Amino acid sequence: MYAIVEIAGQQFKVSKDQKVYVHRLEGKEGDAISFAKVLLLDDNGTVTLGAPAIEGASVEAKVLQHLKGDKVIVFKKKRRKGYKVKNGHRQSLTQIVISGITAGGTKKKATKKAEATEE
Repeated sequence: MYAIVEIAGQQFKVSKDQKVYVHRLEGKEGDAISFAKVLLLDDNGTVTLGAPAIEGASVEAKVLQHLKGDKVIVFKKKRRKGYKVKNGHRQSLTQIVISGITAGGTKKKATKKAEATEE
């Protein structure tokens, strides 16, 4: 079973017990959080699509740690002008582990076999 969920403005394909790095989230280490914006849900071949999100479905996760990503160097230069600017950036991240995926609400079911026969 996997789900495509929107977390902090980005979409992730997640499954149970998977560790994911996302943009910094509110909450302390060890807190349980829930994401209600589930866009797609696959339960052993039974695909449920949201329009845009599935009502009643949610993804539960636990915050493992807050950390910073790798340093990215931003270097700008204009040749023959003496212009050089060097900046660095480290993105603030949160590592979460997916503890469970809950399905619910009305379902729009579509399977690979059904789609092939309809065409």
